[in-house]
Order: sequence, then C-alpha cells, then structure tokens
Amino acid sequence: MTQTPLASRPHDHSRCVHHALAEAESICTRQGLRLTALRKRVLELVWQSHKPLGAYDILAVLSEADGRRAAPPTVYRALDFLLENGLVHRIASLNAFVGCSHPEHAHQGQFLICRACHAAIELEQPIISDAIVASARQVGFSVEGQTVEVVGLCAGCRTAP
Repeated sequence: MTQTPLASRPHDHSRCVHHALAEAESICTRQGLRLTALRKRVLELVWQSHKPLGAYDILAVLSEADGRRAAPPTVYRALDFLLENGLVHRIASLNAFVGCSHPEHAHQGQFLICRACHAAIELEQPIISDAIVASARQVGFSVEGQTVEVVGLCAGCRTAP
C-alpha cells in the first residue's frame, strides 16, 4: 500500500519547515556552499506551505514582513542558488517554487498540483523518469532535465462541500 504524501495530510507544518532548513544547512556544509541569511529566509518562505510561491510573493514578504529592501534580482539569485542545489523545484505552469522533499539526492521533479487550493505534492517515482528517458531515447532525443506536472484535485478539495 502506498503512503499518502505528507502535503496532503493534516500535520504540523512547522516541522516541515524546520526539517527543510536543517537539511539545507547540512547539505550546504557538506558541499562547501554558503547558505546566506537571505537564501535561508527565501527557502523558509518557500516552505511556509505546500503551495508554490512566486518570486514576487517572496519579495513582498521580504519587503513587508521582514522590512528588507530586496530587489527582484536578489530574490531570483537566491532562488537560482536553491534550484541549482536541489533545495527547491520550479513549477513552470505556475511560475512558482516549492520546497524539495528529497534534497539529499538528485532526482527529477514530479508534482500533483491541485487546481483548487494550488497545493503541490512532490512524488519521487523513478519508474516515471525512466519511462520518459526510455521513450525519448527511442526517438533519438537526449533528456537533460524533466519536470512532470499533473493537475487535478487533492483529497481535501475533492471531499470539500
């Protein structure tokens, strides 16, 4: 039996944020990378919910709640760092970012995106990635990266009145 992804179950979300930040610090330390205060804050904001967050949403929180005078390029540079190091994923269809549930190893992004509440549930199914690579190879295509986005309704929204 498959376990229900954490994002679609009721849970203490502050633990997700704390775990993600601790794991990011550990990964950056091991790889000799600088997790600056701004990069860490951007990662924290991305992890505040399981809903993808746009760069300008992040910028608004930094400006309003944190009182930082961050410019869009600063936020994009922080997001680029987080993307390059596997700490976040970009959801292209929403032009937004979501925290990576499995940053400890490289993998391809597969997401279930709720069209009602916009929650993004990350899957990690190597069989999906392998099928894409195998199909591409059959037509002479070399896959350099892949993100699978599946839109539908999450369990909470399906049962909501």
